[in-house]
Amino acid sequence: MKNTALTNVHIKAGAKMVPFAGYNMPVQYEGINAEHDTVRNKVGVFDVSHMGEFILKGEGALDLIQKVTSNDASKLHDGKVQYSCLPNEDGGIVDDLLVYRIDEKTYMLVVNASNIDKDWNWISKYNNFGVDMKNISDRTSLLAVQGPKAAEALQSLTEIPLAAMEYYTFKKGKFAGIDNVLISATGYTGAGGFEIYFDNEHAEFIWDEIFKAGAPFGIKPIGLGARDTLRLEMGFCLYGNDIDDTTSPLEAGLGWVTKFNKEFTNSKALLQQKTVGVAQKLVGFEMIDRGIARHDYPIVDAEGKNIGKVTSGTQSPTLQKAIGMGYVKTEYAKEGTEIYIGIRDNKVKAKVVKPPFNK
Repeated sequence: MKNTALTNVHIKAGAKMVPFAGYNMPVQYEGINAEHDTVRNKVGVFDVSHMGEFILKGEGALDLIQKVTSNDASKLHDGKVQYSCLPNEDGGIVDDLLVYRIDEKTYMLVVNASNIDKDWNWISKYNNFGVDMKNISDRTSLLAVQGPKAAEALQSLTEIPLAAMEYYTFKKGKFAGIDNVLISATGYTGAGGFEIYFDNEHAEFIWDEIFKAGAPFGIKPIGLGARDTLRLEMGFCLYGNDIDDTTSPLEAGLGWVTKFNKEFTNSKALLQQKTVGVAQKLVGFEMIDRGIARHDYPIVDAEGKNIGKVTSGTQSPTLQKAIGMGYVKTEYAKEGTEIYIGIRDNKVKAKVVKPPFNK
């Protein structure tokens, strides 16, 4: 089991620790609902240092990224971030990721913790462009400071005007007196905020400084449990649940990051799929009858015939109702369609709704 540079800090703070993607990670501190509310209404800090970071550098860096990702990275400018996918050769997804353009020849890719080696090997396989690739995952710490008060809570630590930063942009500069910190206006909660990248050696110092600066704003540490309920309220996909090696980006509603103005891995087959149409779609749903849908529960029609399966589900702390996502046959994907979730041999009524659930 790997540790982040902050594992001991979490244990001292009383966090409940669990194995996640090969790391020893905090799942909760005071409880998922309370932590969820902190992020929606104030500001919270997640240690997400388990995520992977690759630096791609050289004349061919953009060419390699264009080859392996589905989105059009030529649209990026310095300081801009893009959400994208790594399609595989069989119609599925190797991973979803963020692409950061540092300069014309230097990019950072941020990938999911459970896929670091897999993604590295996949991208390396296509590196016929002489790109210098560095895996900096093990020496990089990442904190997500999320919530409506995030900019105010952090502003005293940097001269970068945080409130003025546009969504999906980043800046490098001094933060808490440390040079070369990357501050990104991104996150996985839909509550606004920042993701902050820096070398492991500064982790405990930066963590402490953030909590001192954020104290007047009610800042608290937040575990992965609330990260999951927050992302689900926004309808954000979780790799391994809602998307994987068998799900196409078009089935998953990621057509908006699948650009056919360039050739990329499996683009011809995906274009064909777009032309013909998909047989199943990832939909959001909310429960009408009482019950919570869980990963892998069957989705059935009124007659009890199987039409799909649940990929994510929870009781939404913000909406006080049970919500979920899952794949259904395309004819059942229309908003308002009644579907049923198979919960312990019972058919429990739900209806298809368009995410985000938390408007």
